[in-house]
Amino acid sequence: MVSTQAFQLVKNGEASQAFALTSVQLPALEADDVLIKVSAFGLNYADVMARNGLYRETPPLPCVLGYEVVGEITAVGKDVDANEIGKRVVAFCRFGGYSQDVITKAYAYAPIDDLDTGKALCLATQYVTAYYMCNYVNTARKGERALIHAAAGGIGTALLQLLKLQGVETYAKTSSRKKEAYLKTQGADHIIYYTEGDYAELVAKELKGERLDISYNPVAGSTFKKDFALLGSGGRLILFGGSERSGKKWGILSTLNFVRKMGIVIPIGLMMRSKSILGVNMLKVGDNKPHVIQHCLSELVTLLKENKIDPQVGGSYTSSQLAEAHAELESGRTVGKLMVTWEK
Repeated sequence: MVSTQAFQLVKNGEASQAFALTSVQLPALEADDVLIKVSAFGLNYADVMARNGLYRETPPLPCVLGYEVVGEITAVGKDVDANEIGKRVVAFCRFGGYSQDVITKAYAYAPIDDLDTGKALCLATQYVTAYYMCNYVNTARKGERALIHAAAGGIGTALLQLLKLQGVETYAKTSSRKKEAYLKTQGADHIIYYTEGDYAELVAKELKGERLDISYNPVAGSTFKKDFALLGSGGRLILFGGSERSGKKWGILSTLNFVRKMGIVIPIGLMMRSKSILGVNMLKVGDNKPHVIQHCLSELVTLLKENKIDPQVGGSYTSSQLAEAHAELESGRTVGKLMVTWEK
């Protein structure tokens, strides 16, 4: 067993009160495990949802959040090639990432050689999620039109870059004109400021009578019906989050209202309109089809090495600033990926 330091989520609520740095014991390595000495870990909006008690996959408290790390392999299970020890890698973990040492499976990492830590860290959860939605479970094609919610965030940035590679016309939804220059450099063709009017009306105006082919939606709630109405024949609505539920204080009542806003989908209606709804939960994909995660991550490392993608680190924090980083991510002011490095 390995003793290490980790940030545990000890209570739900404000970031400043939610975490405690404690000693934890990692279990013995299983045959297909690797142990990684972590230099940096990433933040994802699912972490914010978990901190607020709104992410159903979260383990019982106290627990260690975190889905991705960059570090060096220091030990391997008996079925893993010992030559892997010493390799610098980006890796997935099913929780546990906010730790100085992490155990994960041999299929859950990719060697990164001398790639930049922050850029490599971006590849794991956010770029893999985007790649899965653009190239695996759904293929975005040249000439199609796609709406990207939270376009300046980590997954939004990844979607913009990957969709540009595929020749897709992008409609980037964001809150502030301060993000305009950033979004244009990432490949946004049209920028929709949802704080300046009903975003669906603004998108429709930009479409000039045409329809969307794809919506990448991590918001859900009231946005579901609006996005569905914007889709044309063959359109796909891809749901991969429920951020509209975050921050609401009324417990089950807020949850029921969130669900009510989405309405009821009748399957025959999807067929008659030739529209699709795809749900994406990368934890479930990782649990049941880990080879898919491995494939997506390996493809992205190749794209990064070939300079075909340019992951953006929107903020770098030290481990003592974890609460500050969490609060900033929750605020919606950030762009790109937020990473946390362990202080030496």
